[in-house]
Amino acid sequence: MTDLSVVIPVYNEEENLPVLWPELRGALLRLGLAFEVVFVDDGSQDRSAEIIRGFRESDPRVRLVRLKANAGETAATDAGFKAARGRWVVTMDADLQNDPADIPALIGQLEQWDAATGWRVHRAAGDDVVRRISSRVANRIRNALSDEQIQDSGCTFRAFRRECLRGLVLYRGFHRFIPTLLRLRGYRVVEVPVNHRPRRFGRSKYGVMNRALVAFVDLLVVRWMKARLLRYEVAEDLGGEPASE
Repeated sequence: MTDLSVVIPVYNEEENLPVLWPELRGALLRLGLAFEVVFVDDGSQDRSAEIIRGFRESDPRVRLVRLKANAGETAATDAGFKAARGRWVVTMDADLQNDPADIPALIGQLEQWDAATGWRVHRAAGDDVVRRISSRVANRIRNALSDEQIQDSGCTFRAFRRECLRGLVLYRGFHRFIPTLLRLRGYRVVEVPVNHRPRRFGRSKYGVMNRALVAFVDLLVVRWMKARLLRYEVAEDLGGEPASE
């Protein structure tokens, strides 16, 4: 039985992967759990898939799920959720900004909570002032419109009990709102402070402006879902017992 599945969406990360895997593997070995690492290659145009195959040759706990074409981070995350076999599931980025040493703190919350989402209390020095301010403003707007109190909705470093993910329906861009979607279904979510490291290779796939409008529209959809959520309790179910043979 697999205790832990780590799901990592990958898109053109050939420079980061050789650094990430040894560090992640070491952190997972120290946990003493049966684990697997599911790399989801989201239509990369570099050597990412080839590098992951090399990891698997030396460690069968590595898995590769390769999408036919680039479908976006939400699709890659969803594919990873569906492939995961662990009773706990962790999601993290492949760009080295998430610290594998924080995984024990995240999964440690799953004894009492259904999901734990990372909170980058101290943003990496490489994040410019515009990015930091825009992130802070975006979080406040999201919380105001979605009636939430999540400090860092943009952090995708998270841990879940596997049962939380059964039946979870995601749409493009909705990976940002997974904690809110889980709360809509009655699950308990806690925020956990995590380390945030500077980017070492490549550039961010997302800019401040190219995601702002899309994220705002997605937020309005989530608000609509919350407003239309069915809320009722059955007071009586007379005759609801199973029929006797």
